[in-house]
Amino acid sequence: MLVHPTHERLIALGLAGMARAFEEQRASPDILALTFEERVGIMADREAADRDARRTATRLKFAALRQNAAPEDIDLRTPRGIDRALLASLVAGDWIDRHDNLAIIGATGVGKSWIACALGHKACRDGRSVFYQRVPRLFESLALARGDGRHARLLKTLARIDLLILDDWGLQVLSQAQRIELLEILEDRSGRGSTLVTSQIPIEQWCDVIGDPTLADAILDRFVHNAHRLNLTGESMRRANAKRSLDARPKAPSA
Repeated sequence: MLVHPTHERLIALGLAGMARAFEEQRASPDILALTFEERVGIMADREAADRDARRTATRLKFAALRQNAAPEDIDLRTPRGIDRALLASLVAGDWIDRHDNLAIIGATGVGKSWIACALGHKACRDGRSVFYQRVPRLFESLALARGDGRHARLLKTLARIDLLILDDWGLQVLSQAQRIELLEILEDRSGRGSTLVTSQIPIEQWCDVIGDPTLADAILDRFVHNAHRLNLTGESMRRANAKRSLDARPKAPSA
């Protein structure tokens, strides 16, 4: 039997998962207990899993999530006022299929970005396209794109993403150009994709951040009417984690 040429042919055909499963079967003394169909099925399953993993890795790379977070790691023990039923619904992801939006509101350090990235990670695993960007950095990118001719292409890319995560919204009042940029983004995505916004500012005060009442009404109309709200309370997670870390250190011996 031409074992090595078969393995090399699988590699040449781009079937790396099947090639690895083929080598594992050759090395297994119990493999002859399986039927031919079962052995081929194992190889096909390995190839499918391998391709799914590569596609997920590609989506995660494109998403550029700020935190290496996953829903399984969300801390539900620390009191933060998290509505567990709502969180479970958000993790399931049906809201993204419906093109609903999400606002995660809370003071600095309570875990808004972490939860947003965890939901983005789950969306990538579920086969959805995700893109994360801090709002100040997004406006910088749009300004640069307008200057070098990439602006329309960047807006088109943002419009096609299943889940757009805008982190740190409301750090400063928007300029006129930024208001128009944000309106264009939300208009392009309305009914086509979901937008997740994290902010320290309650939604009721977003008009003040936008700065122009007319544009504020237009922007909020395209986001708020179908937006879920996850309101976080409690002390800073960073401060609490730092305190636990200090408390866990061994005490220096007394003199």
